[in-house]
Amino acid sequence: MVKKPIAIQGIKGSFHHEVVQNYFDSQAEVVECMTFDNEISTLLEHQTDEIVMALENSIAGSIIPNYALIDNNQLCIVGEYYLDIQHQLMALEGQSIAAITEVHSHPMALLQCKTFFRDFPHIKLVEAKDTADVAKQISEQNLKGIAAIASKTAARLYGLNILAESIQTIKENETRFVIVKREMIDKDESQINKASLKFELDHKRGSLATILNVLSDCKLNLTKIQSLPKIDTPWKYAFFVDVTFKTYNDYEKAKSIMNLMAENFKVLGEYKNARL
Repeated sequence: MVKKPIAIQGIKGSFHHEVVQNYFDSQAEVVECMTFDNEISTLLEHQTDEIVMALENSIAGSIIPNYALIDNNQLCIVGEYYLDIQHQLMALEGQSIAAITEVHSHPMALLQCKTFFRDFPHIKLVEAKDTADVAKQISEQNLKGIAAIASKTAARLYGLNILAESIQTIKENETRFVIVKREMIDKDESQINKASLKFELDHKRGSLATILNVLSDCKLNLTKIQSLPKIDTPWKYAFFVDVTFKTYNDYEKAKSIMNLMAENFKVLGEYKNARL
């Protein structure tokens, strides 16, 4: 069977593309999507069998809408990858920072590099849809006076000169990406030690604390908790949590109890913890 391409948000040279090269294969074919919604559509329309999606960054926090995209479309997380994000400032050959009047990049990249540009008040920061796409446009349109914030891979692919390396404010900068499929895949339970779960609770005192106690009692470690408001029910929230565990039996026990105690309990994914 011919393997289908993997969908990414952005184009070749983007950080999503780097994840594909590292997690799957450096030669893996990709489908370039400019939005996460388009990426999801490739899965739902069976153009792809799996996609790479950023879920949270160690500096900027969660990409909250992506939790809803996975949940609302009944998709499953089957793996994760943590990528060290190093932002490079790049422009056409022969350009200097003094000659740059505008820097274009994804809003999150601009946010992560904001401190660097305090020393260059003449530069205007402009939001764009994708880091690598800006690099590609500068190269193809021979845009002088404009720089991009993107990866070293983008600079290499599009022939740009790096003006400054690792310009992000916090040098230890990681983004967590998840591998998403239409349905769960069969895995050896001994290899599964992390899960992503969703549930809702009654709006009453101690309801969340009770669930957290269940996780603790069953020897599960809570690594992430994120709340999202339920649009159709004001002041009611859904909780998205990530848990790690040493044995699948401990997880199974916690899952069965939570299914009884919480409303609309759902497993979004079971996979191997990439932090180990």
